[in-house]
Amino acid sequence: MKLTREIKTAILVIASILLFIWGYSFLKGRDLFNSYKTLYVQYETVEGLAPSAPVTLNGLIIGKVNKITIEENTGKLLVELQIKTDFPISKSSIATIYEPGFIGGKQIAIEPNFKDPSVSLDGQRLKGEIRMGLTASVGDKLGPIQEKLDKIMANADVLITGVNNVLDKKAQEDLRKSLAELSATMEQFHKASLSMNTILDENKTQIKGVVTNFNKISSDFSKISDSLNKADLGKSVKNLNATLAKVDGIMNGLKSGNGTMGKLLNDDALYNNLDKTSKELELLLQDIRLHPTRYVNISVFGKKDKPYKAPVKDTISSTQN
Repeated sequence: MKLTREIKTAILVIASILLFIWGYSFLKGRDLFNSYKTLYVQYETVEGLAPSAPVTLNGLIIGKVNKITIEENTGKLLVELQIKTDFPISKSSIATIYEPGFIGGKQIAIEPNFKDPSVSLDGQRLKGEIRMGLTASVGDKLGPIQEKLDKIMANADVLITGVNNVLDKKAQEDLRKSLAELSATMEQFHKASLSMNTILDENKTQIKGVVTNFNKISSDFSKISDSLNKADLGKSVKNLNATLAKVDGIMNGLKSGNGTMGKLLNDDALYNNLDKTSKELELLLQDIRLHPTRYVNISVFGKKDKPYKAPVKDTISSTQN
């Protein structure tokens, strides 16, 4: 059987029309070879939800948003969902609009109710909810922070204005000089630190010797301390206390006039007699020195002794008087 040119043209046109329909459906996100279930959800607002947005179930994409229309009677938004899954979605399931990230846009997540045995049919409506997205959450949190930043900036502006008012030209010049002097002081301190390091490096041997000697002295002192700990210091202290007690008793006896030494120290008459005797002895010695012939008379021919003549001035008598 031979096909005429008209039949070939008709077949080509029909194939082109079918291909166009399939391409248009493909671009719209529809697959002509798969069956879909259409569900509807009513929202007050869709919060940036766009057609062809994914519909997920526990994170798995099971469909897409087909279209969004406005109901004339209520003014609410009716979202049409195309679901391509055999998973039984209950009638009490919730279709929640959420934002998976900052870039991905809004999506719809089906939250099934596994306790409800009734399965939603094609064309039925689900309950809709809106979950706050990350952008809105961050915006809500950034609002108070922005207010606080505004207050901080205002306070900082007031503070800077006050500082500018306080720091006039003279104060600024004084502050500049103080900073320059502080810098010079830090430089001098740095030089002193370098000099100290040089001195320490040059005298490292001497310092090491001093530390060694100190360690030796500390060791010797530790040995002396051990020796003192081993010695019977308690007995020595007791003996010293007993000796001091005896000395204290002797001193008390001397003060009270007991014994010969006590009487010598406390008897005024004895002192006066000793003083008188000392003076008489002094006069006797003086008279012997001045008139030795009165006491030593050597006579070869037996001369008579000269009578004694008392001195013109009796020192003893004058002293007693």
